[in-house]
Amino acid sequence: MSTKQTVAVFGAYGHTGRFVVAELHARGFAPVLLGRDAGRLQAMAQAHPGLAHRVASVDDPASLDRALRGVAAVVNCAGPFASTAGPVIEAALRAGIPYVDVAAEIEANVDTFTHFADRAKAAGVAVVPAMAFFGGLGDLLVTTAMGDWTTADEAHVAYGLNSWHPTAGTRVSGTVSRERRDGRRVRYTGGRLEYYAAEGDLPTLDWDFPAPMGPRPVFGEFTMADVVTVPSHLSIPEVRTYMATIAAQDLAAADTPAPAAVDELGRSAQTFTVDVVVRSGDTQRRVVAVGQDIYAVSAPLAVEAVRRILGGQTRTSGVASAGEIFDAPDFLDALSAHLSVTARQESRAPQFA
Repeated sequence: MSTKQTVAVFGAYGHTGRFVVAELHARGFAPVLLGRDAGRLQAMAQAHPGLAHRVASVDDPASLDRALRGVAAVVNCAGPFASTAGPVIEAALRAGIPYVDVAAEIEANVDTFTHFADRAKAAGVAVVPAMAFFGGLGDLLVTTAMGDWTTADEAHVAYGLNSWHPTAGTRVSGTVSRERRDGRRVRYTGGRLEYYAAEGDLPTLDWDFPAPMGPRPVFGEFTMADVVTVPSHLSIPEVRTYMATIAAQDLAAADTPAPAAVDELGRSAQTFTVDVVVRSGDTQRRVVAVGQDIYAVSAPLAVEAVRRILGGQTRTSGVASAGEIFDAPDFLDALSAHLSVTARQESRAPQFA
């Protein structure tokens, strides 16, 4: 693989896009900056001499075709993905290049699997949605926890964030998802995605996160993209996700500021523990990931995916989640500079209702 393969980043000047551009550059790729705002693209290109930039809009397919000309892959970092994923995937299929995105929107990810599975498979093009903290990381952890199991009864993904200062893109994407749900909640139960009406607050429970986080209250039914990625390839009829209440409250507050950099990499002070428990009968397996800044860690996740796709380290083609297309334990090992992952197996009675 050439150390100077070009990889386009759509939404390069956004918060996560900037992390992806930096990670691509650090890994020896040549990022191509894409977006619809010519001024912001030019300013970013001036701050990174030598990087090409091309104006493109999801409303103009020809501009996307020009933007993807000659590149090896494209990473979509521009939300809301309900609006951008489809057009950029279409352009990637026309160009015959792999597509990766960092979408956390449940409905946008469902759309990708629903509308592009057959065409991407027929074209032999890898399309990997949700290759980020939400959706991608959880899927890799659940797949790792499964090990030699072919089925399981339940998968639980608990997000222990010590805070959540959302980006403007996160807020916009959340608004789009809420509008699509029309006041309903969503969960994965009985082997299917279910939208349902519910009154009152989300249920709360105490989750015994391992050190350094420790026990924390979490919201149940705080459903994230893992309910799309995990069941796309694993036979688990119940997939449930949880969020630390302190982080959910930050996200809900209109006055919570955007992330602020505290180190030379541009990461915020936010820390996270993702605790995954998979149960089959009376046996539970647990995998835990600890790291810093959910937005920053999405960059090595997405870039490692691109590296493996271009290097032929994939298990399938077409639309596939991280855990299906990659060797999950090996992928997590490759991120050791960004994530601390520990696994242990326990045999005991189920602790979840």
